[in-house]
Amino acid sequence: MKDLSKPKVTWLEVGEESEAQRVDNYLLRHLKGVPKSHVYRVLRSGEVRVNSGRVKPEYRLRVGDRVRVPPVRVAERKERKLQPLDLPLVHEDASLLVIDKPSGIAVHGGSGVSYGVIESLRAERPQAKMLELAHRLDRDTSGLLVVAKKRSALVELHRMLRDGEVEKSYIAIVKGVPAKRNFDIRDALHKYVNAKGERRVSVKEGGKEAMTKVRLLGSGNGLSVLQLRLMTGRTHQIRVHLAHAGHPVLGDAKYGDFELNRTLEREGVRRLFLHARRLEFRHPADGKVMKFTSPLPADMQRFLENKIALSADRL
Repeated sequence: MKDLSKPKVTWLEVGEESEAQRVDNYLLRHLKGVPKSHVYRVLRSGEVRVNSGRVKPEYRLRVGDRVRVPPVRVAERKERKLQPLDLPLVHEDASLLVIDKPSGIAVHGGSGVSYGVIESLRAERPQAKMLELAHRLDRDTSGLLVVAKKRSALVELHRMLRDGEVEKSYIAIVKGVPAKRNFDIRDALHKYVNAKGERRVSVKEGGKEAMTKVRLLGSGNGLSVLQLRLMTGRTHQIRVHLAHAGHPVLGDAKYGDFELNRTLEREGVRRLFLHARRLEFRHPADGKVMKFTSPLPADMQRFLENKIALSADRL
């Protein structure tokens, strides 16, 4: 262990980027390398104070609050050299940024991935006071992703997502042709871990409520292109819903038609053909309507034109 403690306590002043954040999460962010159990121990003991008063872990910070942090011992960590990722920037302002995430890039590190979008952004912008994911995309899903630059923006974006005030629209190329042009999938979803320790999701009675709105845009050669609107935000929702409905997404290595995937790989299907194409929401700071559209990736465009005879500009 490397002793980074000082002979006296440290006082931190809460900025706008941390407004409304719980004090326990604030400390965990500032005391990286300190065991979580120790952070809660100093909170319970009263060694951490806000404006000279004791607070509970769930206390929400306000701009200008002064946080007393006692001396702590921080585990020495080796700094990693992160390679910058190619992350096309669609929009940026004082509260948030929107990027067009390529397929194959995780949004954050973990589960065998050393780092992802958020770690790369933080490494490229060391001066940024805060960068947090407002929502997530699967590693192999491409398209629009929102990152908050202020705590107040993050809290409001999360509220809007919970309340269905963020319109998210996806494009998927799938096996088969649905019987209806417009329909809803309302199957409940259950998360579990398989025998290999991998996270999976299945349709199961008693699982979490989930709803996906589906619109058929075109079809050909036994394949279809669908527009999908997420009305809830469950893990792997679109992929599991479509697979259960008999229309797995092409290139899906977890829930797809593996034999079909192997056949289509020779025709350019080397990734999950699911793209987060449109986002619409009110700006968390001023309420202005924000609309973003991401063009289909080149491999999906080529496949559409060759197999379904549908150009991307007609979607």
